[in-house]
This record gives sequence, C-alpha cells and structure tokens, in this order.
Amino acid sequence: MISKREVSSAIAKKQLALREQLWPGMSGWLWDRTARTQAGYKHIGFTTIPKTMPLILKIMDEMSKNHPLSATYLTLWCSTWDNCFVTLSKPREMAFASGFGGQRGGQTWAARMKRLDELHFIDIKPGDAGPLSHALIWNPHIVIHHHHEHQTPGLTEASYNALLKWAIDIGANIAGELPPQALKPPLAAE
Repeated sequence: MISKREVSSAIAKKQLALREQLWPGMSGWLWDRTARTQAGYKHIGFTTIPKTMPLILKIMDEMSKNHPLSATYLTLWCSTWDNCFVTLSKPREMAFASGFGGQRGGQTWAARMKRLDELHFIDIKPGDAGPLSHALIWNPHIVIHHHHEHQTPGLTEASYNALLKWAIDIGANIAGELPPQALKPPLAAE
C-alpha cells in the first residue's frame, strides 16, 4: 500500500518538473524554506500553515460579522515558532501588521483578539504586557468542527463542507485530528 507521504512526494516531484518546464531557471527567485542560498544558509523566517488556511480565514470572517478576524489571526500564526504560542509584548506592531494603524489601531486589534478568544480559536493569558500578554493558538480544524457540532451562528454549512472537501483533497482528516474522548476539551460548550 502506498503511503500518503509517498503520494505527496510523487505529486511534488511532478509539480516541480512542470514548474521548471514553464519557468526554467527561476528557482532562485522563489521562497523555498528548504533551499540553501549561495552562502549555504537556508531561508529563515517561515512558519508552517495548514493548506486549508484560506478557508479557515474565510470561516472566521463569516463568524465575526463585519469585524474580520483573518488578518489578526494570520498575524498571530506568523508570529509563532511552530509552537502555537505567541508572546504579545509588542501590541502596536501586532496591530499594525494586522492592518490596524492610527490612534484606534490598538483598540481595534485588542477587540479582534478578544473575539478570537470568544470563538475559541485562541486562548489569552494576562502577564507583564497587560490582559493580552500571551496567546495559545488552538488547532483551527478542531475549533471549526466544535462550532459545527454546536451550530454556532455564522458558520455556514457550505463553508464547513468546503473545508471538509479541501481537507480530504489534500489527505487531511479533520475528524482524525480530534483529541481522544477521554481528554477534557478546552472548548466550552456554546
């Protein structure tokens, strides 16, 4: 039986071969976190994201009615070191990177952070930077599945089903990501 990893590797090799045919010799102009530079260094400053991220962000924005959360969430995600933890010691920079500038930028960012917390996409803890000092980013697939199970307003069946389809297309199993039933989930029932 062929493993998912072998299938992914075969697909990646075919895509690379086609890319080289369409754009020969251009690989030096592309972001490749595994490639080495002429000096021998790998590209740095990357994070791993789910291939389903576009739909995750769309679903968040739909659930937050006229107060988009996607830019704030993506800024958080890009601020981790692949450990799902963010220290929020520079809120002005986080707000700016999320698209919120000016006098009210920090307030708008804080409101979006609180909404992400309310929707259980993140968990916030206070610390030396105030009430928003640290954030933990929960697995968004599990969170969205939780919202689907609890019929949270704003989560449409069409968007949820599109997420499931995309996950299946890439070989992900959202239901398989759920923690064992014996564990107490960190998400409160709605």
